Amino acid sequence: MRNPFYPVAEFPDFTAMTPDAAAEALPRLLADAKASVDALEERASPTWDGFVRALDTATRPLWEAWGCVSHLLSVANSEPWRNVQEKYQQDMVAFSLRVGQSRRFYELAKATPAETPVRKRILAKMVRGAELAGVALPPGKQERFNAIQAELAQLSNDFRNSVIDATRAFKLVLTNPVEVEGLPAQLKAMLAGAGDPEKGPWTVTVEDAVYIPFMKHSCNRPVREALFRARATRAPENTARIDRILALRKEQAALLGFATYADLSLAEKCAPSVAAVDKMIADLAAASKPVAAREEADLAAFAAAEGFAGELQPWDRAFWAERQREKKYSYSEDELSQYFNLPVVLNGLFKLAERLFGVAIEPADWTAPVWHKDVRFFRVYDEFRTPVAHFYFDPYSRPETKSGGAWMNEFRARELRPDGTVARPLAVVCCNQALPDAKGRALMRFSEVETLFHEFGHALQHMLTKVDDVGASGLNLIEWDAVEVASQFMENWCLDTATVKSFARHVETNEAIPGTLLKRVRAAKNYRAATASLRQLSFATLDMQLHVSPPADPNALKDRVFAEYMPGATIPEDRFLNAFTHIFAGGYAAGYYGYKWSEVMSADVFGAFEEAGLDDEDAVRRIGRRYRDTFLALGGSVDPMEVFARFRGRAPTIDALLRQTGLK
Repeated sequence: MRNPFYPVAEFPDFTAMTPDAAAEALPRLLADAKASVDALEERASPTWDGFVRALDTATRPLWEAWGCVSHLLSVANSEPWRNVQEKYQQDMVAFSLRVGQSRRFYELAKATPAETPVRKRILAKMVRGAELAGVALPPGKQERFNAIQAELAQLSNDFRNSVIDATRAFKLVLTNPVEVEGLPAQLKAMLAGAGDPEKGPWTVTVEDAVYIPFMKHSCNRPVREALFRARATRAPENTARIDRILALRKEQAALLGFATYADLSLAEKCAPSVAAVDKMIADLAAASKPVAAREEADLAAFAAAEGFAGELQPWDRAFWAERQREKKYSYSEDELSQYFNLPVVLNGLFKLAERLFGVAIEPADWTAPVWHKDVRFFRVYDEFRTPVAHFYFDPYSRPETKSGGAWMNEFRARELRPDGTVARPLAVVCCNQALPDAKGRALMRFSEVETLFHEFGHALQHMLTKVDDVGASGLNLIEWDAVEVASQFMENWCLDTATVKSFARHVETNEAIPGTLLKRVRAAKNYRAATASLRQLSFATLDMQLHVSPPADPNALKDRVFAEYMPGATIPEDRFLNAFTHIFAGGYAAGYYGYKWSEVMSADVFGAFEEAGLDDEDAVRRIGRRYRDTFLALGGSVDPMEVFARFRGRAPTIDALLRQTGLK
């Protein structure tokens, strides 16, 4: 049968992409890739086309297919798809190591002339990547290294699947209207499903789209507690996996000559050392802790004044914080969400991209097959109406089959082919907001608007690259602790007056958001910002300490870190680590600090627009084009600090972040 993963057509054929088709295609693709790599080792020459391009050509069909399998496990998770991954994952790990540990390819990477600075960076990264893949290890140690890699890959998948299973397994059915008192109408309708939103029954889960607004708005304290405990203790089987993952990572680092796994992780990042990361965390924590203490005292005093008796518990904080915010800034989350209907917000986001970067984004749903009926497909044009990229958009929560959270991924990166044609980038943006209601309205919380802008920032950096060599185009080769700059930068525009007025329109009347309401929302931007900052810093600290010196009891370390940064925010039986997929089933191990490292830069980048004046349209467009021509166009072809210097004319400072978050 035709291979659905690498068709003649421009886009993957997701309609034909079944587990059975994958099980049939993958062995052939794997065999072809092995044969091509074997032959290449014999005939490759130390030239760009004779080695680098030839190696990419030999392996790309297999990697594109495996990328589709991984994607479908995230958006259409099922037992058959898990079986496919389980069956072929070890083969894929072995093949990756076989390529990465090829002495012939390693020597070719060192011997191939770098014709341009971009290719010099790609070749240097290839050499470093081979060394970190164990190319120089003696046979016995290399065999052990490979066994570790295979086991870590399996543990990562099992970890993620356990979180998905635990999340979808918990359901609490409420039958009395009193039990859903305080919930916004949209959330009640979501919980009622096909039933009556006012009569129920209502099914409550711990997926993000339900849990976050429920904890903010439900007056039902016992149910809030039940949900908090259920979410905090998910996936107990992951406890043993965490111990094993940390032990294997420590052993892996030692085999490669690193003192700790954190040192190994930083070998390919912007941060120069663990000490530099610790200093950044300490500086931000020092600015945040006294303010956070005042925020916590203010919240307790507010709750007491409103009639709450006793000490605030972890399941009380989100509820009372939302009540305090409503009273302090005179608007409710439900009131605000009436102005954020997804189709209109999306159109406003596209207008912002046109305003800042000169690109046009238009629907092209008829162009490419998709994996679910709710998925949209779009084409991106440059200022000359030339198509430059495409992307999928998968907006809604599907807790039975789709991973939680939000993410951007790529299917294809930009490349100038030998025949002179350009391969256009292909991306996917996934979110997890609530399904449209019975009237077809997909109302968004403001945090979901920020999330959409964030993930689209990643997509823009992938799609608007101008780099011709695929190895450094888009997100390829960007150091992990700088990869969040473009995404966090876009979040800043969610409260820009011109931007908000382009998409914040009342879902019933189509009236623009009133200036008075927008002013209150902007004033609330830094509400409990120090508390939020410490939450992120606690995750970064915990991640780094776990990988600097793996403790006998990771959970005890978590308790100590949380007690320092977020006292009273959790419960003794909390098992947060068991669902910390970023570091145990994602790419953020000893790298979670990258969110803050990037945020320092992204805040400073937005500071350039603030200094020029956000109401100066000519300046906004001029600086937007400069941002496009640096951060977006250069991709991974230039060191991120150099990219920043080209945009800002200097090195980044922490001042803009402290100012923008109200900490200075």
